[in-house]
This record gives sequence, structure tokens and C-alpha cells, in this order.
Amino acid sequence: MRSLYINVPGLFPSTSLARETVHHRTEMLRTIRSSSRLGVRAMSTAATRRAAQIGFHTRVPTVVTKAPTLRMQTTPFSSSAPAQTFGDKKYEHILTSTPVPKVALVTLNRPKALNALCTPLIKELNEALQAADADPTIGAIVLTGSEKSFAAGADIKEMKDKTVTSVLNENFIEEWGNMANIKKPIIAAVNGFALGGGCELAMMADIIYAGAKAKFGQPEIKLGVIPGAGGTQRLTRAIGLYRANHYILTGEMFTAQQAADWGLAAKVYEPAQLVDESVKAAAQIASYGQLAVQAAKASVHQSAEVGLRAGLEFERVRFHGLFGTHDQKEGMAAFAEKREPNFKNE
Repeated sequence: MRSLYINVPGLFPSTSLARETVHHRTEMLRTIRSSSRLGVRAMSTAATRRAAQIGFHTRVPTVVTKAPTLRMQTTPFSSSAPAQTFGDKKYEHILTSTPVPKVALVTLNRPKALNALCTPLIKELNEALQAADADPTIGAIVLTGSEKSFAAGADIKEMKDKTVTSVLNENFIEEWGNMANIKKPIIAAVNGFALGGGCELAMMADIIYAGAKAKFGQPEIKLGVIPGAGGTQRLTRAIGLYRANHYILTGEMFTAQQAADWGLAAKVYEPAQLVDESVKAAAQIASYGQLAVQAAKASVHQSAEVGLRAGLEFERVRFHGLFGTHDQKEGMAAFAEKREPNFKNE
């Protein structure tokens, strides 16, 4: 039987619990109850005490060494993390700002190239997103481009002379996927063209809002290659196998309204309103307790990675863990008392 190891430092009151094997809860209980008969009472007592400290009073971490494992690591928001300030640094290819409290806005800024993605831009983007992720004053992030182009694809001038040896040796495009590792929610506000790598970048976000004139597509087939930063995988999951095959194999574009109808875009706005509406949504998300927000994000994304049973276990562990947080107590007390909650992200 496959087992799912979950390493979640920072989610529970105690941060040193390394692993819980969610598919072996019965074995955990059996270990506690039978340990005295096996002559390891000391181990059982210590383990039970450790489990009690994190709010799972009868569960002992169990390591299964023979079964194949899927290890998930997340490090949710911690108010005690070293303070890092988003927006202090100036970049060449992106702009950063905080339009409202708790919201980071990152704008791709290569207007002459329609925000074509190049390695220097990706490095700056990763750095800015990591800074926002580490900044305890930021709760959500908006990523956008210009009204004419979110990102019109990868920079062909950078790629055209590469060889199979060079792309393998430098693991080309690997770091383009780092955005998917950001813990805080990211909204992609897509105006204009989101083609090739631009479409792939948008799909790494947690929510896509589209301007009414936006155009999406994966036209790499016209250049003798295929999508290389997740297009064949994420687009298929978003709009379905046969529809994805059509657009990836023909290289055709599709509209913002089609993206919304097929489940790729969550909402469609007028182009001039898109960024403001995205910032409003980000501010709403950032107003909630960040432990719950990041647990929700991780659980939703897990649904695309594992089967239903493992996904339900993943969700339930996080649900249970949140009952050890201040924000759960505050949120439910505020609801019962008919007042606004004062979340502390702890």
C-alpha cells in the first residue's frame, strides 16, 4: 500500500514533528496500545507525550521504509519568521509595489518585447516572489503584465541557438517553475497575450482573472518544439484532454471568455478594471488567517497530484491541525459573538 508522508513544519503548535503516515493511522493506535507488551513502554510514553503536544493525542509518527512514498513539504506562514520586506529592491525587468496593505503586486515590465520571458526576467520574478512569500506583512500576491500583453511567450532570441547539450546541461526552464512553490496565494491578472511560456506562467498561479480581450495559447508547435514549462500538463488538467490536444497541436489561440467557460479563468473583467479587481480579491484573501489560507491552497493543489483517498487524508490532517491554532479559536469565537475576527496568523 502506498503511504503519504507529510512534513508540515509550522502548521501545528509544535514545529518539530517531521512525519505522519496518514495511511497508517490504525497502526499508530496499535503501536501505542501494544508497546508495553513489546517491552518498549518508554518509547510509547515518550511518543504519546509528543503526540499530545501537537494535539493528536493518540498518534505516533510511524516510518514505513519499504512502501513507495510521496513526500509533501510545506512551510506555512509563521509570524515569528525573520522579517523580510517586499518591494525594497529595484529590478530591470519587473516592477514591484504594495498597492494596498498585505498585497504584493508584481508587474512584468519588458514592454518592447511584449513581456517575453527571458532568464534574467525569471530570476528577478523568482526573487521578488520569494521576498513576498517571506515578508510577514504580505498575505497574497498579484502577478500581471501590461494591458497589451501579460507575456507573449518565451524570448525566442535567447533560445534559438541552444543545443540539446546546452539545454540539458543547464536544465533550461527548470527554474521557470519556481512560482508553483510559493506558499502564499498568487492571482494572475491576464490582459492581452498569454502565449506559450506566458500561458504557462499564468497557469502556475492559484487563480487566473482575465481581461475581456485576453488571448491564451500554446503555439510552440509552430516553432518545432512543444510546451516545456508545464503547458501540456496544466492546460490538460484545466480544460480537458481533447480540447488541450486541439490547442496544443494546432497552436491556435482561445479567448478570455472561452478560458472562463472551460474553467481556466475564474472571472473576466474589462481590461482597465482587471488589476484593481485582482488586488481587491487578493486583499480579501490576505485578510483571513494565513495558516488556514495556505492550508487551503496546499490541499486544493494536492487534489491534482494524488488520488481521492490520499487527497482526503491530506485535507483532513490540515483541518485537524488548524484546531491547534489561535486563528481557529478566534475565528469561531468571533462568529459566535457576531463580530469581526482578529486573526494573528498563529
